[in-house]
Amino acid sequence: MSDAVSRRFPPRGNAWRSRDVLRAAAIVFGLYFALRLLWFANALILVAFLGVLFGLAIAAGVDRLARFRVPRAVGAATIVVAFFTLLYGAGALIAPTVSDQLAVLKSRLPEAQARVERWLQQRGGVMRAVMGPGAPTDTGAAVAPQSQLGGPLAPVGRGAAEATRPDTVGPGVPSPLVQGIGRQLQSATRYLFPFLTSTLAALAGLVVMLFLAIYVAVDPGLYRRGFLVLVPPESRDVASRILSQMAIKLRRWLVTQLIAMVVIGVVSTIVLLILRVKAPFALGLLAGLLEFVPTIGPVLSAIPAIAMGFLDSPEKAFSVTIAYIAIQQTEGQILIPMLMKGGIDLPPVLTILAQAVMAMLFGFLGLMVAVPLLAAVMVPLRILYVEREGPLTEAQLEASG
Repeated sequence: MSDAVSRRFPPRGNAWRSRDVLRAAAIVFGLYFALRLLWFANALILVAFLGVLFGLAIAAGVDRLARFRVPRAVGAATIVVAFFTLLYGAGALIAPTVSDQLAVLKSRLPEAQARVERWLQQRGGVMRAVMGPGAPTDTGAAVAPQSQLGGPLAPVGRGAAEATRPDTVGPGVPSPLVQGIGRQLQSATRYLFPFLTSTLAALAGLVVMLFLAIYVAVDPGLYRRGFLVLVPPESRDVASRILSQMAIKLRRWLVTQLIAMVVIGVVSTIVLLILRVKAPFALGLLAGLLEFVPTIGPVLSAIPAIAMGFLDSPEKAFSVTIAYIAIQQTEGQILIPMLMKGGIDLPPVLTILAQAVMAMLFGFLGLMVAVPLLAAVMVPLRILYVEREGPLTEAQLEASG
């Protein structure tokens, strides 16, 4: 009887046993809680990634100092102190000028925005389409009907000057465009820069990033060996190669970006001085800082410069636009390829999508780390999949097309 049953219902070799089910359930729940922890501590993880990124760049300088028998701890401390000393000296040199120009930039941007609005209204109904059917067609038309209907006239003297400013519709009352832009900027600031709401949190993040960078630069081999211990022995050679390639790519990317930030900041300031745009040092500093965010940063830095050009004339704004385009094209075609020397080749569409997704999920910190994180992820994908499978042949490409 048992032989007949066994022949009719043969045992399955791939059947899951109870401990297999428990193991799979434990792995699923472990991954779930790990992802929840990563999501909860995303700011700390992104700061740690930036610390490792800067640590790799410092480690390159420490390696050069070690050739002269300088201890790695002393070399790392020397590089960090020299960097902050240089930063403090440059800040002390230009801080008064930049501070005054930032105040000018803050006070004059609403007027520049209103002039842009009026210029676009004169060229058609573009702003009406953007602002909606309830948008005014003229920034000064809101006051005139009251005077014609016997309402209160605009005040004389200083009040009249305020009432006729292009960024107001009455004494001290901003135009709808300025109000809308102000609300949008405030919401964007709260969304993209939530760490600015807490000075203590920002300082704590900088301290964590600084110490991580120093410890990684002093002994990067320690953390490399610790990671390789977690990898199965048969895969350690591939994992070691991946870590080496990632370190090279990230170090080269960061050094390139830092050099590009300085070059773009200086060149933008000089160009704005030649064009006689207001607040050139503040706008040049903004262009240099936002250069750390590829693709999107240069666009964001050009917007206030073009708006400030409108304070003088649309022709000057057009000149500023052409100048920024020329600077970015020169950087992309000459400076970056010369510095990178074929180091990181990321598809532009993939780069923009990664920046958009990281900004939506994690705000400004996500936007900062999007490109280096994408470059780091592309290294194992290239080594494990592209190089292992080999490049596609012409026949495979024709068949897939």
